[in-house]
Amino acid sequence: MRMENRIRELRKQAGLSQEELAKSCGVSRQTINAIENQKYDPTLALAFRLAKALGSRVDELFLPG
Repeated sequence: MRMENRIRELRKQAGLSQEELAKSCGVSRQTINAIENQKYDPTLALAFRLAKALGSRVDELFLPG
């Protein structure tokens, strides 16, 4: 089951580009783009890195689909 996510919304609130978020999480900009467009579900480890970079908690990044 694919999870909806709030990555784009939270990234924009934080004033970060996809490139900046990608660098801080150790992934490519294309990976961030795929996650934001609901085409890829990040690993748990990446979800924690995203949450940290966005000043959020993992459970705030994802919504039940």
